[in-house]
Amino acid sequence: MHIHILGICGTFMGGIAAIAKSLGHKVTGSDQNVYPPMSTQLEELGIELTQGYNVSQLEPKPDMVVIGNAMSRGNSCVEYVLDKGLPYTSGPEWLKHNLLQNSWVLAVAGTHGKTTTASMLAWVLEYAGLKPGFLIGGVVQNFGVSAKVGETPFFVIEADEYDTAFFDKRSKFVHYLPRTLILNNLEFDHADIFEDLNAIKKQFHHLMRTLPQSGKVIWPKQDVALNDVIAQGLWSESETLGDDWSYELIKADGSEFNVLLNNEKQGTVRWQAIGEHNVKNAIMTIAAARHVGIAIDHSIDALGEFISPKRRMELKADINNIKVYDDFAHHPTAIKTTLAGLRAKVGDEKIIAILEPRSNTMKMGVHQYTLLDSLRDADDVLLFEPENLNWSLKEQADKAGMQCFSSTQTIIDTVLENIKPNQHILIMSNGGFNGLHQHLVDGLADKYSGE
Repeated sequence: MHIHILGICGTFMGGIAAIAKSLGHKVTGSDQNVYPPMSTQLEELGIELTQGYNVSQLEPKPDMVVIGNAMSRGNSCVEYVLDKGLPYTSGPEWLKHNLLQNSWVLAVAGTHGKTTTASMLAWVLEYAGLKPGFLIGGVVQNFGVSAKVGETPFFVIEADEYDTAFFDKRSKFVHYLPRTLILNNLEFDHADIFEDLNAIKKQFHHLMRTLPQSGKVIWPKQDVALNDVIAQGLWSESETLGDDWSYELIKADGSEFNVLLNNEKQGTVRWQAIGEHNVKNAIMTIAAARHVGIAIDHSIDALGEFISPKRRMELKADINNIKVYDDFAHHPTAIKTTLAGLRAKVGDEKIIAILEPRSNTMKMGVHQYTLLDSLRDADDVLLFEPENLNWSLKEQADKAGMQCFSSTQTIIDTVLENIKPNQHILIMSNGGFNGLHQHLVDGLADKYSGE
Protein backbone atom coordinates (compact mmCIF):
# COMPACT_ATOMS: atom_id res chain seq x y z
CA MET A 1 0.00 0.00 0.00
CA HIS A 2 1.20 3.52 -0.81
CA ILE A 3 0.76 5.86 2.16
CA HIS A 4 1.36 9.60 1.78
CA ILE A 5 1.76 11.64 4.97
CA LEU A 6 0.96 15.35 5.12
CA GLY A 7 3.01 17.02 7.88
CA ILE A 8 5.56 14.22 8.02
CA CYS A 9 8.46 15.98 9.77
CA GLY A 10 6.95 16.30 13.24
CA THR A 11 8.20 13.75 15.75
CA PHE A 12 4.88 11.91 15.94
CA MET A 13 4.16 11.82 12.20
CA GLY A 14 7.78 10.96 11.47
CA GLY A 15 7.36 8.03 13.85
CA ILE A 16 4.21 6.95 12.01
CA ALA A 17 6.19 7.06 8.75
CA ALA A 18 8.97 4.89 10.18
CA ILE A 19 6.48 2.36 11.52
CA ALA A 20 4.53 2.23 8.24
CA LYS A 21 7.77 1.64 6.34
CA SER A 22 8.72 -1.16 8.74
CA LEU A 23 5.35 -2.79 8.13
CA GLY A 24 6.14 -3.01 4.43
CA HIS A 25 4.26 -0.03 3.01
CA LYS A 26 5.53 2.42 0.43
CA VAL A 27 5.72 5.73 2.30
CA THR A 28 6.07 9.27 0.95
CA GLY A 29 5.33 12.58 2.62
CA SER A 30 5.59 16.33 2.71
CA ASP A 31 5.92 19.20 5.14
CA GLN A 32 6.19 22.95 5.06
CA ASN A 33 9.71 22.74 6.44
CA VAL A 34 11.66 19.64 5.45
CA TYR A 35 14.92 19.82 7.43
CA PRO A 36 17.24 17.68 9.58
CA PRO A 37 17.27 15.74 11.77
CA MET A 38 13.86 14.27 10.94
CA SER A 39 14.30 14.67 7.17
CA THR A 40 17.63 12.84 7.37
CA GLN A 41 16.12 10.00 9.42
CA LEU A 42 13.25 9.59 6.97
CA GLU A 43 15.42 9.73 3.85
CA GLU A 44 17.70 7.07 5.34
CA LEU A 45 14.61 4.86 5.57
CA GLY A 46 13.98 5.36 1.87
CA ILE A 47 11.04 7.72 2.34
CA GLU A 48 10.65 10.31 -0.44
CA LEU A 49 10.02 13.81 0.93
CA THR A 50 8.45 16.85 -0.74
CA GLN A 51 8.96 20.43 0.40
CA GLY A 52 5.62 22.26 0.66
CA TYR A 53 2.11 21.28 -0.38
CA ASN A 54 1.88 21.40 -4.16
CA VAL A 55 -0.98 19.06 -5.11
CA SER A 56 1.19 17.31 -7.71
CA GLN A 57 2.55 15.19 -4.85
CA LEU A 58 -0.85 13.44 -4.74
CA GLU A 59 -0.55 12.22 -8.32
CA PRO A 60 -0.62 9.34 -8.93
CA LYS A 61 -3.21 8.86 -6.22
CA PRO A 62 -1.87 7.20 -3.03
CA ASP A 63 -3.88 4.40 -1.42
CA MET A 64 -4.17 6.38 1.82
CA VAL A 65 -3.39 9.94 2.88
CA VAL A 66 -2.47 10.32 6.55
CA ILE A 67 -3.11 13.91 7.64
CA GLY A 68 -1.15 15.39 10.55
CA ASN A 69 -2.85 17.59 13.15
CA ALA A 70 -0.87 20.64 11.98
CA MET A 71 -2.85 20.54 8.72
CA SER A 72 -5.97 22.71 8.44
CA ARG A 73 -8.68 23.64 5.98
CA GLY A 74 -7.30 25.91 3.29
CA ASN A 75 -4.14 23.86 2.86
CA SER A 76 -3.91 23.05 -0.86
CA CYS A 77 -3.32 19.32 -0.33
CA VAL A 78 -6.10 19.04 2.24
CA GLU A 79 -8.53 20.72 -0.14
CA TYR A 80 -7.40 18.42 -2.99
CA VAL A 81 -7.93 15.32 -0.85
CA LEU A 82 -11.47 16.44 0.00
CA ASP A 83 -12.38 17.56 -3.53
CA LYS A 84 -11.13 14.37 -5.17
CA GLY A 85 -12.54 12.07 -2.51
CA LEU A 86 -9.18 10.51 -1.72
CA PRO A 87 -9.13 8.09 1.22
CA TYR A 88 -7.68 9.79 4.29
CA THR A 89 -7.21 9.26 8.00
CA SER A 90 -5.34 10.69 11.00
CA GLY A 91 -2.04 9.42 12.35
CA PRO A 92 -3.54 8.07 15.61
CA GLU A 93 -6.41 6.33 13.78
CA TRP A 94 -4.03 4.76 11.26
CA LEU A 95 -1.83 3.52 14.11
CA LYS A 96 -4.83 2.07 15.92
CA HIS A 97 -6.03 -0.02 13.00
CA ASN A 98 -2.65 -1.09 11.66
CA LEU A 99 -0.75 -1.90 14.84
CA LEU A 100 -2.33 -1.16 18.20
CA GLN A 101 -5.43 -3.35 17.98
CA ASN A 102 -3.23 -6.45 18.04
CA SER A 103 -0.83 -5.15 20.70
CA TRP A 104 -0.57 -4.94 24.47
CA VAL A 105 -0.35 -1.15 24.60
CA LEU A 106 1.40 0.56 27.50
CA ALA A 107 0.46 4.24 27.32
CA VAL A 108 1.87 7.19 29.26
CA ALA A 109 -0.37 10.27 29.56
CA GLY A 110 -0.19 13.48 31.57
CA THR A 111 0.78 17.12 31.31
CA HIS A 112 4.44 16.56 32.20
CA GLY A 113 6.96 13.74 31.91
CA LYS A 114 5.36 11.70 29.12
CA THR A 115 8.44 11.45 26.93
CA THR A 116 10.79 10.58 29.78
CA THR A 117 8.46 8.04 31.40
CA ALA A 118 7.60 6.35 28.10
CA SER A 119 11.33 6.15 27.34
CA MET A 120 11.97 4.55 30.73
CA LEU A 121 9.20 2.04 30.17
CA ALA A 122 10.35 1.06 26.67
CA TRP A 123 13.89 0.57 27.99
CA VAL A 124 12.77 -1.54 30.96
CA LEU A 125 10.83 -3.83 28.62
CA GLU A 126 13.81 -4.04 26.25
CA TYR A 127 16.16 -4.81 29.14
CA ALA A 128 13.82 -7.63 30.17
CA GLY A 129 14.06 -9.15 26.69
CA LEU A 130 10.51 -8.28 25.62
CA LYS A 131 11.70 -6.36 22.52
CA PRO A 132 8.81 -3.87 22.49
CA GLY A 133 7.76 -1.46 19.79
CA PHE A 134 7.33 2.18 20.73
CA LEU A 135 6.36 5.63 19.50
CA ILE A 136 7.69 8.44 21.69
CA GLY A 137 7.89 12.22 21.21
CA GLY A 138 11.65 12.39 21.52
CA VAL A 139 14.78 10.44 20.66
CA VAL A 140 15.12 7.55 23.15
CA GLN A 141 18.87 7.50 23.70
CA ASN A 142 18.92 3.86 24.80
CA PHE A 143 17.66 3.05 21.29
CA GLY A 144 18.77 6.06 19.22
CA VAL A 145 15.35 6.45 17.57
CA SER A 146 11.89 7.74 18.52
CA ALA A 147 9.82 4.92 17.01
CA LYS A 148 10.12 1.29 15.96
CA VAL A 149 8.06 -1.83 15.41
CA GLY A 150 8.76 -4.42 18.07
CA GLU A 151 9.21 -8.17 17.87
CA THR A 152 6.49 -8.93 20.45
CA PRO A 153 2.93 -7.66 21.06
CA PHE A 154 4.15 -5.08 23.61
CA PHE A 155 4.00 -1.47 22.40
CA VAL A 156 4.84 1.64 24.45
CA ILE A 157 3.32 4.95 23.37
CA GLU A 158 3.49 8.52 24.57
CA ALA A 159 -0.22 9.32 24.89
CA ASP A 160 -0.68 12.99 24.00
CA GLU A 161 -3.87 14.89 24.88
CA TYR A 162 -3.48 17.26 21.92
CA ASP A 163 -6.22 16.99 19.28
CA THR A 164 -6.05 14.35 16.56
CA ALA A 165 -6.71 16.22 13.29
CA PHE A 166 -8.74 19.06 11.80
CA PHE A 167 -11.58 16.56 11.28
CA ASP A 168 -11.25 14.80 14.66
CA LYS A 169 -10.98 17.11 17.67
CA ARG A 170 -10.73 14.31 20.22
CA SER A 171 -7.39 13.86 21.99
CA LYS A 172 -4.93 11.60 20.21
CA PHE A 173 -4.85 9.16 23.11
CA VAL A 174 -8.48 8.02 22.75
CA HIS A 175 -7.31 6.00 19.72
CA TYR A 176 -4.56 4.06 21.48
CA LEU A 177 -6.41 1.20 23.24
CA PRO A 178 -4.12 0.94 26.28
CA ARG A 179 -4.07 -2.12 28.53
CA THR A 180 -1.53 -0.58 30.89
CA LEU A 181 -1.95 3.15 31.49
CA ILE A 182 0.24 5.59 33.41
CA LEU A 183 -1.31 8.97 34.26
CA ASN A 184 1.60 11.15 35.39
CA ASN A 185 -0.25 14.33 36.37
CA LEU A 186 -2.85 16.74 35.04
CA GLU A 187 -2.74 20.53 34.78
CA PHE A 188 -4.09 23.14 32.40
CA ASP A 189 -2.11 23.33 29.18
CA HIS A 190 -2.72 23.64 25.42
CA ALA A 191 -4.85 26.74 25.82
CA ASP A 192 -5.09 26.95 22.03
CA ILE A 193 -7.46 23.96 21.97
CA PHE A 194 -8.81 23.54 25.53
CA GLU A 195 -11.03 26.16 27.15
CA ASP A 196 -10.15 25.17 30.70
CA LEU A 197 -8.93 22.32 32.89
CA ASN A 198 -12.36 20.67 32.90
CA ALA A 199 -12.18 20.29 29.13
CA ILE A 200 -8.92 18.35 29.50
CA LYS A 201 -10.38 16.24 32.31
CA LYS A 202 -13.18 15.25 29.96
CA GLN A 203 -10.70 13.91 27.43
CA PHE A 204 -8.83 12.00 30.16
CA HIS A 205 -12.18 10.51 31.22
CA HIS A 206 -12.73 9.39 27.62
CA LEU A 207 -9.32 7.70 27.77
CA MET A 208 -10.30 5.92 30.98
CA ARG A 209 -13.40 4.58 29.21
CA THR A 210 -11.21 2.75 26.68
CA LEU A 211 -9.29 0.78 29.33
CA PRO A 212 -10.50 -2.85 29.68
CA GLN A 213 -11.47 -4.40 33.02
CA SER A 214 -8.32 -6.51 32.94
CA GLY A 215 -6.23 -3.40 32.30
CA LYS A 216 -4.52 -1.30 34.92
CA VAL A 217 -4.19 2.43 35.50
CA ILE A 218 -1.31 3.76 37.61
CA TRP A 219 -1.50 7.32 38.94
CA PRO A 220 -0.30 9.61 41.77
CA LYS A 221 -2.91 9.75 44.53
CA GLN A 222 -2.00 13.34 45.47
CA ASP A 223 -2.94 14.78 42.06
CA VAL A 224 -6.26 16.61 42.57
CA ALA A 225 -7.23 16.81 38.89
CA LEU A 226 -6.56 13.11 38.33
CA ASN A 227 -8.67 12.30 41.37
CA ASP A 228 -11.50 14.15 39.65
CA VAL A 229 -10.98 12.09 36.49
CA ILE A 230 -10.91 8.80 38.38
CA ALA A 231 -14.09 9.80 40.26
CA GLN A 232 -15.93 10.03 36.93
CA GLY A 233 -15.47 6.30 36.40
CA LEU A 234 -12.95 3.54 36.99
CA TRP A 235 -13.65 0.15 35.42
CA SER A 236 -10.17 -1.39 35.53
CA GLU A 237 -7.60 -2.34 38.12
CA SER A 238 -5.59 0.51 39.62
CA GLU A 239 -2.49 1.19 41.67
CA THR A 240 -1.35 4.52 43.02
CA LEU A 241 1.81 6.31 43.93
CA GLY A 242 0.78 7.08 47.50
CA ASP A 243 -1.35 4.13 48.61
CA ASP A 244 0.47 1.22 46.97
CA TRP A 245 3.84 2.56 45.85
CA SER A 246 6.20 5.05 47.47
CA TYR A 247 9.88 5.95 47.64
CA GLU A 248 12.62 7.18 49.97
CA LEU A 249 15.21 9.62 48.67
CA ILE A 250 18.74 8.61 49.59
CA LYS A 251 20.26 11.56 47.72
CA ALA A 252 18.39 14.86 47.62
CA ASP A 253 18.83 15.22 43.86
CA GLY A 254 16.95 11.95 43.22
CA SER A 255 19.95 10.13 41.75
CA GLU A 256 19.58 7.41 44.40
CA PHE A 257 16.34 6.25 46.04
CA ASN A 258 14.61 3.25 47.56
CA VAL A 259 11.53 1.71 45.93
CA LEU A 260 8.71 0.75 48.30
CA LEU A 261 5.63 -1.40 47.64
CA ASN A 262 3.09 -1.55 50.46
CA ASN A 263 5.72 0.20 52.63
CA GLU A 264 8.23 -2.62 52.11
CA LYS A 265 11.57 -1.87 50.49
CA GLN A 266 11.99 -3.59 47.13
CA GLY A 267 15.39 -2.29 46.15
CA THR A 268 17.46 0.81 45.41
CA VAL A 269 17.70 2.72 42.13
CA ARG A 270 21.04 4.38 41.34
CA TRP A 271 20.89 6.16 38.00
CA GLN A 272 21.89 9.16 35.89
CA ALA A 273 18.57 11.04 36.07
CA ILE A 274 17.92 13.74 38.67
CA GLY A 275 14.87 15.43 40.18
CA GLU A 276 12.11 14.13 42.40
CA HIS A 277 9.71 14.34 39.45
CA ASN A 278 11.83 11.71 37.69
CA VAL A 279 11.79 9.54 40.81
CA LYS A 280 7.99 9.56 40.60
CA ASN A 281 8.18 8.75 36.89
CA ALA A 282 10.45 5.81 37.70
CA ILE A 283 8.13 4.41 40.37
CA MET A 284 5.18 4.40 37.98
CA THR A 285 7.38 2.84 35.29
CA ILE A 286 8.27 0.01 37.68
CA ALA A 287 4.57 -0.48 38.49
CA ALA A 288 3.62 -0.57 34.80
CA ALA A 289 6.40 -3.04 34.00
CA ARG A 290 5.21 -5.26 36.84
CA HIS A 291 1.78 -5.36 35.20
CA VAL A 292 3.32 -7.13 32.18
CA GLY A 293 5.25 -9.54 34.39
CA ILE A 294 8.62 -7.85 34.89
CA ALA A 295 10.04 -8.32 38.37
CA ILE A 296 10.70 -5.18 40.38
CA ASP A 297 14.39 -5.93 40.88
CA HIS A 298 14.78 -6.37 37.12
CA SER A 299 13.21 -2.94 36.50
CA ILE A 300 15.53 -1.41 39.10
CA ASP A 301 18.55 -2.87 37.30
CA ALA A 302 17.26 -1.54 33.97
CA LEU A 303 16.81 1.99 35.31
CA GLY A 304 20.42 1.93 36.42
CA GLU A 305 21.33 1.87 32.72
CA PHE A 306 18.65 4.31 31.56
CA ILE A 307 19.74 7.39 29.58
CA SER A 308 17.31 10.32 29.58
CA PRO A 309 15.87 11.32 26.19
CA LYS A 310 17.46 14.14 24.26
CA ARG A 311 16.45 17.61 25.47
CA ARG A 312 15.55 16.34 28.94
CA MET A 313 18.28 17.83 31.15
CA GLU A 314 20.68 16.87 28.40
CA LEU A 315 24.25 17.92 29.13
CA LYS A 316 25.30 19.68 25.93
CA ALA A 317 28.79 20.71 27.00
CA ASP A 318 31.20 20.94 29.93
CA ILE A 319 33.78 23.64 29.16
CA ASN A 320 36.20 24.80 31.86
CA ASN A 321 33.82 23.26 34.41
CA ILE A 322 30.92 25.31 33.05
CA LYS A 323 28.06 22.95 32.29
CA VAL A 324 25.41 23.72 29.67
CA TYR A 325 22.09 21.83 29.85
CA ASP A 326 19.24 21.68 27.34
CA ASP A 327 15.75 21.01 28.65
CA PHE A 328 12.30 20.93 27.03
CA ALA A 329 10.51 22.48 30.04
CA HIS A 330 7.91 25.04 28.95
CA HIS A 331 5.21 24.94 31.66
CA PRO A 332 5.73 26.56 35.09
CA THR A 333 5.45 23.22 36.91
CA ALA A 334 8.00 21.55 34.64
CA ILE A 335 10.32 24.54 34.90
CA LYS A 336 10.10 24.52 38.69
CA THR A 337 10.72 20.77 39.09
CA THR A 338 13.59 20.81 36.58
CA LEU A 339 15.31 23.65 38.41
CA ALA A 340 14.67 22.00 41.78
CA GLY A 341 16.38 18.82 40.57
CA LEU A 342 19.41 20.74 39.32
CA ARG A 343 19.59 22.80 42.53
CA ALA A 344 19.57 19.62 44.62
CA LYS A 345 22.38 18.25 42.48
CA VAL A 346 24.70 21.29 42.43
CA GLY A 347 24.07 22.71 45.89
CA ASP A 348 25.20 26.34 46.20
CA GLU A 349 26.89 26.52 42.79
CA LYS A 350 25.47 29.23 40.54
CA ILE A 351 22.63 28.36 38.16
CA ILE A 352 21.90 30.63 35.20
CA ALA A 353 18.47 29.92 33.69
CA ILE A 354 17.71 30.99 30.10
CA LEU A 355 14.07 30.66 29.03
CA GLU A 356 12.10 31.06 25.82
CA PRO A 357 8.29 31.15 26.38
CA ARG A 358 7.41 29.49 23.08
CA SER A 359 4.38 27.18 23.56
CA ASN A 360 0.95 28.34 22.39
CA THR A 361 -0.21 28.44 26.00
CA MET A 362 2.73 30.67 26.94
CA LYS A 363 2.17 32.95 23.95
CA MET A 364 -1.44 33.45 25.00
CA GLY A 365 -0.36 34.58 28.47
CA VAL A 366 -2.10 31.85 30.47
CA HIS A 367 0.93 31.41 32.75
CA GLN A 368 2.25 34.99 32.74
CA TYR A 369 1.64 35.48 36.47
CA THR A 370 3.12 32.14 37.59
CA LEU A 371 6.01 31.75 35.12
CA LEU A 372 8.63 33.87 36.83
CA ASP A 373 7.97 32.45 40.27
CA SER A 374 8.82 29.00 38.86
CA LEU A 375 12.36 30.27 38.18
CA ARG A 376 13.23 31.18 41.78
CA ASP A 377 15.73 28.33 42.20
CA ALA A 378 18.01 29.99 39.63
CA ASP A 379 20.55 32.59 40.71
CA ASP A 380 20.31 34.54 37.45
CA VAL A 381 17.43 34.47 34.96
CA LEU A 382 17.70 35.64 31.35
CA LEU A 383 14.36 35.74 29.53
CA PHE A 384 13.81 35.96 25.79
CA GLU A 385 10.73 37.86 24.62
CA PRO A 386 9.68 36.76 21.11
CA GLU A 387 7.82 39.12 18.81
CA ASN A 388 4.60 37.06 18.75
CA LEU A 389 3.97 37.10 22.51
CA ASN A 390 0.47 38.36 23.37
CA TRP A 391 1.59 39.89 26.68
CA SER A 392 4.56 41.82 28.01
CA LEU A 393 7.21 39.51 29.41
CA LYS A 394 9.46 42.50 30.04
CA GLU A 395 6.84 44.11 32.26
CA GLN A 396 6.63 40.98 34.41
CA ALA A 397 10.42 40.60 34.41
CA ASP A 398 10.92 44.17 35.59
CA LYS A 399 8.59 43.54 38.52
CA ALA A 400 10.52 40.40 39.44
CA GLY A 401 13.95 41.96 39.01
CA MET A 402 14.86 39.61 36.15
CA GLN A 403 16.56 40.38 32.85
CA CYS A 404 14.53 40.31 29.62
CA PHE A 405 15.94 40.48 26.09
CA SER A 406 14.54 40.68 22.56
CA SER A 407 17.73 39.28 21.00
CA THR A 408 19.23 35.85 21.54
CA GLN A 409 22.66 37.22 20.61
CA THR A 410 22.44 39.72 23.46
CA ILE A 411 21.66 36.85 25.82
CA ILE A 412 24.72 34.96 24.57
CA ASP A 413 26.95 38.02 24.91
CA THR A 414 25.67 38.70 28.44
CA VAL A 415 26.34 35.13 29.57
CA LEU A 416 29.81 35.00 28.01
CA GLU A 417 30.78 38.30 29.62
CA ASN A 418 29.81 37.22 33.13
CA ILE A 419 30.26 33.44 33.22
CA LYS A 420 32.80 31.82 35.54
CA PRO A 421 33.94 28.24 36.20
CA ASN A 422 31.81 26.00 38.44
CA GLN A 423 28.59 27.49 37.12
CA HIS A 424 25.63 25.86 35.38
CA ILE A 425 23.65 27.17 32.42
CA LEU A 426 20.16 25.71 31.99
CA ILE A 427 18.46 26.52 28.68
CA MET A 428 14.70 25.85 28.58
CA SER A 429 12.64 25.90 25.39
CA ASN A 430 10.39 23.54 23.44
CA GLY A 431 11.82 24.88 20.17
CA GLY A 432 15.12 25.62 18.47
CA PHE A 433 15.63 28.96 20.31
CA ASN A 434 17.34 30.47 17.23
CA GLY A 435 20.26 28.07 17.66
CA LEU A 436 21.17 29.67 21.01
CA HIS A 437 22.34 26.37 22.51
CA GLN A 438 25.11 25.74 19.99
CA HIS A 439 26.06 29.40 19.63
CA LEU A 440 26.57 29.60 23.39
CA VAL A 441 28.61 26.40 23.48
CA ASP A 442 30.75 27.69 20.60
CA GLY A 443 31.24 31.00 22.42
CA LEU A 444 32.37 29.22 25.57
CA ALA A 445 34.77 27.07 23.56
CA ASP A 446 36.29 30.20 21.99
CA LYS A 447 36.52 32.00 25.32
CA TYR A 448 38.42 29.20 26.99
CA SER A 449 40.32 27.85 23.97
CA GLY A 450 43.69 28.82 25.43
CA GLU A 451 43.12 27.22 28.82
